[in-house]
Amino acid sequence: MSAAARSRADICIGGITVSVRSSDEAFLQLLDQRYAGFMVQGGAPDYAFDIELAPLREGSPDDDVRVYRSNGRWRLERGDFRAEWDPALRQGHIRQSANPYSIDTVLRIVHSLVLAREGGFLMHASSAVRNGKAFFFTGVSGAGKTTMVRLAPPDTAVLSDEISYLRKEAGGYYAYGTPFAGELARAEELARAGAGLRAPLEAVYLLTQGAENRVSDVGKAEAVRGILRNMLFFAEDTELVQAVFLSALELIERVPVRRLTFLPETEVWKLIQ
Repeated sequence: MSAAARSRADICIGGITVSVRSSDEAFLQLLDQRYAGFMVQGGAPDYAFDIELAPLREGSPDDDVRVYRSNGRWRLERGDFRAEWDPALRQGHIRQSANPYSIDTVLRIVHSLVLAREGGFLMHASSAVRNGKAFFFTGVSGAGKTTMVRLAPPDTAVLSDEISYLRKEAGGYYAYGTPFAGELARAEELARAGAGLRAPLEAVYLLTQGAENRVSDVGKAEAVRGILRNMLFFAEDTELVQAVFLSALELIERVPVRRLTFLPETEVWKLIQ
């Protein structure tokens, strides 16, 4: 297909491909840059969205997101975008200005809805792969999520420093690289490094910065609270909220959740196993 005839960008995250359709070549090129490493060509996408590039005057990206179902369709709203999505038809429509930030949020929401039905989720967590095993590091803002991946030894592959991706698959839980990078200076390069990576989740660490490096066990109640507190889930939907809660309960039964108290030094990675 020639560049002039191009009409879509296919973005594959976590093994799920979302096609973004637009007649604006400059916008498609913007998506190429933003999601470099996660772009695929050929084959039928899992979901597709038509983009209408038109700025919204009544709000801003700082407004709260609202996600709800109406007449069988999901409605996704924030000050900078309006979207609707029919999960049965796997088709949707987005109205937004020509920037990658709005579509970024839409993609996160869509993935969170898809994952909720299969027992997976997105989490405010950094994540990395070492010796073929994936580790999640989560906690409140400032707990050290980005610090942990900054301190990772050279034989470690970073999946994300901001939003980690977990799917429930045959045989267990698998973590994937995402383009949703956060504070690291070269966020785009970090995201590209995580593209295509997939590894079984070995453990989740609840982070606390302290006076020493120490791993300690936590009870089930604390483990569930730590998982739920840091999940990305936006929908006003009783059924899916219940599904997400049950997913957290199942996860802590199958994957160790531990407290990691640490100093910001590379030695902490000797405890990660």
